[in-house]
Amino acid sequence: MKIAYTKMHGLGNNYIYIDLFNDELDEDLFPEVARQVSDINTGIGSDGMIVIHPSDTADVGMRIFNRDGSEGMNCGNGLRCVAKYAYEKGIVKTEDFNIQTRANVVKAAVQPVDGMVEEITINMGEPILQRSHIPMTGEEVDKVVSEPFVADGEELEITAVSMGNPHAVFFVDAIEDAPLYELGPVITDDSRFPDGVNVEFVEAVSPDELNFRVWERGSGVTQACGTGACAAVVAAVLNGIAERGNEITVHLSGGDLRIKWDYQNLVWMTGGAEIITEGIYFFKD
Repeated sequence: MKIAYTKMHGLGNNYIYIDLFNDELDEDLFPEVARQVSDINTGIGSDGMIVIHPSDTADVGMRIFNRDGSEGMNCGNGLRCVAKYAYEKGIVKTEDFNIQTRANVVKAAVQPVDGMVEEITINMGEPILQRSHIPMTGEEVDKVVSEPFVADGEELEITAVSMGNPHAVFFVDAIEDAPLYELGPVITDDSRFPDGVNVEFVEAVSPDELNFRVWERGSGVTQACGTGACAAVVAAVLNGIAERGNEITVHLSGGDLRIKWDYQNLVWMTGGAEIITEGIYFFKD
């Protein structure tokens, strides 16, 4: 089967995008196609696959599949890529429009120059802080902030945030010393997170600047995670590291995002997205 695709990245977080406005693909095949196209040796190579599709509740819809075929609820870098794709391909005609994810419907605003989108701002909505809604097991509290957390014998402090998908944020003194590869795979599958969790290690450089590394559930280490960067800024505010209402620059492995948690309880993410290549993938069912 021939499948038309576009490969895009947001700060190095790259996905294979399938456009169902112009093509057809059986929904039952989504997980296996995601696994195959993501394989760097026998596929195209990516962090996963995102399906762009018509929506009854928004201008455009998206579904996210991780490298292992599991389906995600939300993806900040993916949202920026979908916004760029939808505008440049003529799926939407205005610079402000809505995108549906499995988690919610978000507002996107593109900034085109000569018809090409250079920067995108996404209203990521309200962070979810209540323990059971993240979800995380344990005694119910409104906020999990700097709570003792032992993983593989290591004593840490966790701040938990959901941006439509769950995040475990740990602050470290130096990002280069963060135990990303050692504890990332341990924490992501920890039984305290019934749905798994994305794991972020964050260094506070200043009140307006954070260094950030991530282990994503279903994908492992990636160059960037947009929802994770949003969760890191919310966690920084909750821990008194950053000030609410200020725009914070988050330095990810693949580049920078600008994040703000405003006093209306909305999180705003601004950054770029790029098309890498387009082509035909020969899928073997």
